[in-house]
Parts: sequence; structure tokens; C-alpha cells
Amino acid sequence: MKPSQTRLSIILLSLILGVNSLVGCSSSDTVNVETNNTDNQEQTDQQDQLDITVSITPQEYFVKKIGGDRVRVNVMVEPGATPHTYEPKPQQLQALSEAEAYISIGVPFEKVWMDRISQANPKMLTVDSTEGIEKLTMIDHDHDHSHDHDHGHDEEKSNLDPHVWLSPRLVKIQAQNIYETLVNLDPTHQEIYQANLNNFLQEIEELDDKIRGNLADLKQRKFIVFHPAWGYFAEEYNLTQVPVEVGGQEPSAAELGNLIKEAKKENVKVIFAQPELSSQSAETIAKEIDGEVLLISPLAENWTENLLEVSQTFAKVLKEDNN
Repeated sequence: MKPSQTRLSIILLSLILGVNSLVGCSSSDTVNVETNNTDNQEQTDQQDQLDITVSITPQEYFVKKIGGDRVRVNVMVEPGATPHTYEPKPQQLQALSEAEAYISIGVPFEKVWMDRISQANPKMLTVDSTEGIEKLTMIDHDHDHSHDHDHGHDEEKSNLDPHVWLSPRLVKIQAQNIYETLVNLDPTHQEIYQANLNNFLQEIEELDDKIRGNLADLKQRKFIVFHPAWGYFAEEYNLTQVPVEVGGQEPSAAELGNLIKEAKKENVKVIFAQPELSSQSAETIAKEIDGEVLLISPLAENWTENLLEVSQTFAKVLKEDNN
């Protein structure tokens, strides 16, 4: 090869390598830019989210149904705990400094802690999601109460039933209150919240139809439950709840005896208990009636799925009790 041809080949090779290098850098830079843009968008989305704190896990379900990706929800009462005696941890109160709203539901621990919760963030909007709901009085044992209880228990017995989230009809009211709260905080996304609310209300309607179908044509409609959390559910679906414990009060020996007699009379073979609470008294009754204890939780995370499963359990058990 002539010297001139050699030099030309070297120049052409250099140009080719240079172009490839530029193309490679450009491609890499494009990938990096796209990745950075995605990361920045996710950070922006997270920063734009509303920080909402609620008391119990079913509320988290409601807020997320209506708020969708626009909300970040923190729950006070941790899984396995009960809202009747819960004490928020210091870090939970500290985290409230970031919250834009606290949505209450009227569970007992709120009465003790609500002032502290509000003081943790004076700028935080505090909303009662049960506004517009007429609450039931906690039902009593209808048995002997001659034995002594402290004054605290007497006050608890007169309290209104806080378990309003176990009624699909009443959850519609709570959903509307949550919707109005989110729109108040973030009016520019009102259409999103309205569409989500409509979808959730439709979900509640479908759930209600399924529950009514499950509980139709039951002759036996009375059930014994350790903690009386299911009063609103029972009222809505024409059931009768017989509680073992009321207001944190364990039954006396006489009351247990009366409950056992009632269970035998009604041919009850299942006592319902709550996994977050002791079931010792329920076990005692079940043993005496040659029955069993079944656990149902009013605090399950997936509210719709839980109520549907509970209705199926009630239907199965009450049909068996009637045989």
C-alpha cells in the first residue's frame, strides 16, 4: 500500500472511531437523562402527595380508595393492637408534624390522646369522619350487674358504639366526609377524588348486595360475640348480637352462666371472638356448650373483603346452629 493510501486509511479509521464514540456517549447521556427525569418525577409525585393520618386500618382503606396515588396514609393503631386501649408511640406523635390532616373516627383512645395529637401539629386539619352519623348505644349483657365495677367501667357502659366502619351504609357517609377533606386540602384534583369516590360508593353498593344475599333466608339470626363490635352490622342486616364483654368489662360468673343457658336455648354452637383481644371467656362458654370459638376482626386491612368473608361466616354458622 502506498504511503498516501496508508495515511488516508488511518484518517478514515479515526473518523469512524470518533463518530462511534460520540454516538455511544449520546446514547448513554440519553439513558441517564431519562432515568433522572423518572426519578425526579417520582420524587415530585411523593412531595405532592397529601400526608394523612388516621386512627385504624379500615380508615386507611377508605382514604386510599378516594385519594388514590394522591395520598400517603399513616395509621396510629398498629396491627394486632386495639383502639380501645392504644397509646401512640412518641415517634408517631413526632411524625404528625408532617401530616396535613388527622381523620378521626371516634374510637376510645382518641378521647384520651386527641389533645396531644392536635398539639403535635397545630397547623394540621383535624376532621371527624363520623360527622352526620347517629351512633348506637353500646348494648348491655341484659344480665345481672349487681356485682361491683369501678366508676370508669360505669362511664364506659354509657358510651356510644364507635364501630361505625362495620356498616356499609354508614361508610358511605364517612367516604363523603373524607372526600370533602381531600378536596379542601387539594382542590385542583377535585375531579380525581370525585371519580374515586363514585367508584368506591359503587363498590359499597355491590358489597351490600352480596352481604344481603349471603344472609337472606336465615331462621337463626342471633349470634354470640365476645366484644360487641358488630352492632351496626347486625342492625343493618337484621341480626341480633349477644355480647360476652361490654366496655372492657369481663362477665361475672353469673353472667357467664346466663350466656351459657342462652346459647343452649338458641342451639348456638359458635362463639365469635376478636384476634386483638383475649378470648378466655369465649372459650369458657364454647366448652360448656360443646362448641367452638371463631375469630373475626373488625380491624382487617381490606375492609370490603373482610365484611364479605364475615357475612359468609355468619351465614354458614347460623345455618348450622339452626339444624
